Amino acid sequence: MTNEFINFIKMTRESWKLLHQKSRPLLTEDELETIKSLNDNINITDVIEVYLPLLNLIQIYKINQENLSFSKSLFLKKDAHYRPFIIGISGSVAVGKSTTSRLLQLLLSRTFKSSKVELVTTDGFLYPNDYLTEHGILNRKGFPESYNMELLLNFLDAMKNGVTTEVPVYSHETYDILSDTKQTIESPDFLIVEGINVFQNQQNDRLYMNDYFDFSIYIDADSKHIENWYIERFESILDLAKDDETSFYTEYAAMPRDEAVAFAKEVWKTINLVNLENYIEPTRNRAQIILHKASDHKIDEIFIKK
Repeated sequence: MTNEFINFIKMTRESWKLLHQKSRPLLTEDELETIKSLNDNINITDVIEVYLPLLNLIQIYKINQENLSFSKSLFLKKDAHYRPFIIGISGSVAVGKSTTSRLLQLLLSRTFKSSKVELVTTDGFLYPNDYLTEHGILNRKGFPESYNMELLLNFLDAMKNGVTTEVPVYSHETYDILSDTKQTIESPDFLIVEGINVFQNQQNDRLYMNDYFDFSIYIDADSKHIENWYIERFESILDLAKDDETSFYTEYAAMPRDEAVAFAKEVWKTINLVNLENYIEPTRNRAQIILHKASDHKIDEIFIKK
């Protein structure tokens, strides 16, 4: 084990899957197809071997959170305050965060049948393109300074205090915040917060997003593999955008494919890889669990914080 994982227990997939003995996957192959992202390689076997044991671990943390909340209320001689169990999910662009988040949302709702499970992506807390352009940082979208961190931290604080909140919505078709659309989050039992920046904090050194999480996951992989997945996804998006004039990617779909791919590789090298190495990966050890992926997008190793 390298020093960067020194505070973690390393497990192989073979060892990890033995932590859950049931074989019922809680969803069908067709349902899995509807929630997985473009080019993400995941099947029912992955759900059984990787995500059901993960669900067991989350349940342990959930029980611990409830017991601690009750014990603190007795100690403080105050009524226990209701709050959601918040899960943070981070990792690079194109590493599979969205699939993991949607899958966990479905699995949690099937396991805790009376519970409301909400999912929020931090893309909605990006500044609008007009703001980014005005401040000369449109090419830094996804970097720390492109997020409205005050708004994001206020949202998490509201959730911890049981306050119904509206959050902005980001469109991956227009590549911008939707000015006339909001997502209303009201009294969830579980809240999943997914994004490349969920372990970061750029505007307040006294408060970190991690302070609000009850459980956290980092999706990890070699950057060369992630680059390949990024290019594969980019080409799939171009195929979908060819006949869609409203898509942000329409102009790239009209380019010769080799030129478009060369453009995507340059974006990866100068933006996404820089962001990964300087801002995303350094936060990896703030997670409770790290799911490591091999070149085929399959999770092969699991690291659990000691």
